[in-house]
Amino acid sequence: MYSIKDLERLTGIKAHTIRIWEKRYSIIEPDRTDTNIRTYCDEDVKKLLNVAVLNKHGLRISKLAELSDQELREKVVSLNVGLNTSSVQIEHLIISMIDLDEIKFESVLNRSIIKNGFEETVKTLLFPFFDRVGVLWQTGSINPAQEHFVSNLVRQKLFVATDRIVPESNSKAPTFVFFLHEQELHEIGLLFYHYIAKKWGMKTIYLGQIVPFKDLKQVYEKIKPKYLFSSFTSSMEEGWIKKYLKELSATFSDIKIFASGYQISNISKLPENIIPVRNIEVFKEEIKKILSETDL
Repeated sequence: MYSIKDLERLTGIKAHTIRIWEKRYSIIEPDRTDTNIRTYCDEDVKKLLNVAVLNKHGLRISKLAELSDQELREKVVSLNVGLNTSSVQIEHLIISMIDLDEIKFESVLNRSIIKNGFEETVKTLLFPFFDRVGVLWQTGSINPAQEHFVSNLVRQKLFVATDRIVPESNSKAPTFVFFLHEQELHEIGLLFYHYIAKKWGMKTIYLGQIVPFKDLKQVYEKIKPKYLFSSFTSSMEEGWIKKYLKELSATFSDIKIFASGYQISNISKLPENIIPVRNIEVFKEEIKKILSETDL
């Protein structure tokens, strides 16, 4: 069951416009609660997503209203742009997520990877898609099972892509340790940055989710890495994050610590040895500096 606000978040169509389409064209016909509040089902969401895609590509609502659900789906599939624009692709990924349709989700991803390459697909398709997913999940528009479904499919892609990289045997290459703190579970971003570091010839140790601080210190003492990398995505109190970053900075004061994720963007002043990674290009520039400094 979805509210009209849920539909607005899922489709990007304003609630006011949805009401007009309902009243004037009967695009969808919602149920109503005993208190006369509109409610919608999965089929309504999928139909409205298809209508939104076609409307964005110049088809008039009055014409779309005359088509059956099957005809709408066929028109979306037959669009000349196919799945070549990120907006269309994101709509398809959302529908796949709602339906828990692995085949469709994989198809959209694989087409983009073939056309644009893996790294570009992650930057221009998956990151914007997960931005949408994050908003939908936090507002209750999708359930955790749907979010876990797509996250695990993407995690598999990232593991496979990283595994295909043939590491260079270079003794001068510095070591990165990638980890998430004990209350952080969102590792898609961390996996991608790990992929980039490995692709650029860095030595990497991937610890993944829920790493206790004492265990991180033990790893540091054992391998003496040049850099740490972590991500802060989950909603946390700003005071807790600042305290954790301060402890991280003080404990590993002799090395640089890269920090990415939505929560980092909200903190104006970071400890001196913590480098905020706002996007992939920032991290690439940092790696270029490292490469020039180490004469690799």
